[in-house]
Amino acid sequence: MDVPLYVWAITVAGIVAMIAYDFVVHVRTPHSPSIKEAAVWSAAYIGIAVLFGLGVLVVSGSTFGGEYFAGYITEKSLSVDNLFVFVLIMSSFAVPREYQQKVLLIGIALALVFRTIFIALGTAVIANFAWIFYIFGAFLIYTAWVQAKAGRTDSHADDEFEENAVLRLARRVLPTTDEYHGDKFTTKVDGKRLVTPLLVVMIAIGSADLLFAVDSIPAIFGLTQEPYLVFTANAFSLLGLRQLYFLIDGLLDRLVYLHYGLAAILGFIGVKLLLHALHENELPFINGGEHVPVWEVPTWLSLLFIVVALGITTVLSLRENKRTAARADADEPGANRPTQAPSATRRPVGEGQREGGALDEVPDDAPAGAGGRDGREGRDA
Repeated sequence: MDVPLYVWAITVAGIVAMIAYDFVVHVRTPHSPSIKEAAVWSAAYIGIAVLFGLGVLVVSGSTFGGEYFAGYITEKSLSVDNLFVFVLIMSSFAVPREYQQKVLLIGIALALVFRTIFIALGTAVIANFAWIFYIFGAFLIYTAWVQAKAGRTDSHADDEFEENAVLRLARRVLPTTDEYHGDKFTTKVDGKRLVTPLLVVMIAIGSADLLFAVDSIPAIFGLTQEPYLVFTANAFSLLGLRQLYFLIDGLLDRLVYLHYGLAAILGFIGVKLLLHALHENELPFINGGEHVPVWEVPTWLSLLFIVVALGITTVLSLRENKRTAARADADEPGANRPTQAPSATRRPVGEGQREGGALDEVPDDAPAGAGGRDGREGRDA
C-alpha cells in the first residue's frame, strides 16, 4: 500500500484537529456529560471511523479495506475492555465527575503518542527481522490464555485498582495536596508548588495506556502490516473513547463474558501470526531456513471471526444478565430489584462526589476502591 506523504500529513492533521476540538469545546469548561451528549459524540466518532474505512475500501481495494476494519474493530474492543481499568482508577481516586473528561482526554492523547512510537518501532523491526512474528504470535497466545483464565469480566467490579511501578514512583517523588483544586494539575500552598491528585490520576491513566499498547500493537500487526492502516485503526479506536466511557459506565458490568471473546480474538490472531512467521521463515533451525508452506488466514476470515466472536460474547452476556435477574427475583419474591445490582466495591463514577472534595473527607468506613482509606494508602503524601 503506497501512501503519499501528503496523505499522511492530512490524516495526522485531521486527527490532531479532532483532539484539539475536544480540548477547546468539551474540556475547557469542566462539566459532567449527559447521556445524550456522550451518545451523539460516540456515534459521530464511530461514523467518522467507518467513513474512513469505506474510503480505504474504495481507493485501495477490499483487501486493505478489510484489514482496516478488522484492525479497528479489534482495537475498539480492546479499548472497551480497558475502560474497566479507567473506571477503577476514577473510583479509587474519587475523581469528581466534572473533572474526569480532562483527565481522560489527556490520557488518550498520551496513548496516541505512545502507540505511534510503538508502531514506528514495530514497523522498523518487522521490516528487518521477520522472526519477530514468532514472538508476537506467542505473546498474543499467552495473553489470550491469561484473559480466559481471568474469567468473567464482572470480577473487575470487585477488584481494587493496583498501582503500577510508574504511579508508585510518581507518588514518592511528587509532593501532592490532600484535595482537588478544581481541574488544576498543580497549585500553590503556602508559597510552595504542589501537584494535585488530578495529576496523579492522569499519570495512572497514562501509564495504564502504555501497558495496554503492549497488547494492542502486536494484535493489530497480526491483522495488517501496513503502517498507515495500523496507525489509523489505532487512532480512530482511541478517538471517542472519552465519550464512550461516559456512555457505557454502569453498563460495563453487564459484559460478563467480554474477556472470553477478547481471549478468542487474541488467540486467533496469535495463531495467524505464527502461521505467517512460518510462511516467511528465515530461522536456520526451522526447515533449514526455508519458508514453510503453510496456509495463511485470509483477511475476510479474520474479520468474520472477530465479528462473530464479539457477537456471541454480547449475546451470551445479555442472556446471563437475564438469568441473574431472574434468580434474584426468585430469591426475593415481590422485591423491586434492579436488573444489575451496583457493585459493593464501587459507586457509579462521580456519583455523590462533591466538587473539589477532599480525599480525606471520605468516611473511614467507605468501601475499599471507592476512595476510602483502605484503598488509598499513602495517597495524601
